[in-house]
Amino acid sequence: AGPRDAAPVRAGRRLDGSSAMTAVREAPVADAVARPHRPLLALAIAMGVGTVLCAVALLIDPRELGGQSLWAKPLKFCLSIAVYSLTLAWLIGLLPRRRRLGRILGTVATAGLVVEMVVIGGAALVGAASHFDVSTPLHSVMWTTMAVSIVVVWLATLVLALLLARVPLGDGALTIAVRAGLVIGLIGMALAFLITGPTADQLADYRGVVGAHAVGVADGGPGLPLLGWSTTGGDLRIPHFLGMHALQGLPLLAIGLRLLGRRLPVLGEEAVRARLLVLAAAGWAGVVAITCWQALRGQSIVAPDPLTLTAGLVLAGLLLVGTAVVLARSRTPEVSR
Repeated sequence: AGPRDAAPVRAGRRLDGSSAMTAVREAPVADAVARPHRPLLALAIAMGVGTVLCAVALLIDPRELGGQSLWAKPLKFCLSIAVYSLTLAWLIGLLPRRRRLGRILGTVATAGLVVEMVVIGGAALVGAASHFDVSTPLHSVMWTTMAVSIVVVWLATLVLALLLARVPLGDGALTIAVRAGLVIGLIGMALAFLITGPTADQLADYRGVVGAHAVGVADGGPGLPLLGWSTTGGDLRIPHFLGMHALQGLPLLAIGLRLLGRRLPVLGEEAVRARLLVLAAAGWAGVVAITCWQALRGQSIVAPDPLTLTAGLVLAGLLLVGTAVVLARSRTPEVSR
């Protein structure tokens, strides 16, 4: 039998459900770099250039909208889309099969992201709001177009997540990180739909605006520098941001732990890293849930009440205990039989 007929060696099951000794070549991570998705990479480069241009515009253009520079939102979206494009290109490269479908998904996502950025950038150029404005037919079409493009990107990411659901990546921790990152990322992206409905004030006094990211206060009030997250009320952009970027955070953590494993023997064990990634994913999901709950109660990220603090401390305590247990078990000598 030739190389294609050779089945990978198996010896038991790992925490992530893949074989304990499945060869790394089943889905080599290096292949993701060897066959990049060009449209997504081109978009990432364009967004890098856009980030620089928006930063310059932010410094020289005095116009403001909602208490922030007109170019603050395009700047943030350029950065976010650049990071997302690179992440999606990497994930598509991990597919050992159905690569054609993966590349189609990447191209569809690229188109959706381009449409979104054109609307946001175009609105900034003319000094208009890109979100929530339905005061005229043109503004309604712009807002609807952007909303549809976001749904398209979300669906493309969902299909990619399903394709990657059963792909072992040669390392248990990285496999868990990618799968959990996609699930939490999809939830985080979906949380954006919470901001699209009309608020009670908008229903009572319609002024051509439908939807808001702030809860309990009006959009455009005092916020954190650059991020703009409200310091006086709830802000649904926070769980949206945190959830969406699990796509990057968890895989980076898995890679970091693997590198540390070269110096720290305890992290050299794949099973230990995999268990730590399970804890990290649970913790990340918990933070997204807590910040969403906090925002929906109209509470600022900088002013948590006792309930929010308690929830955060309980989550932190559980993670610390879980980490200690995982590390302690790894040091326990196996009993010879």
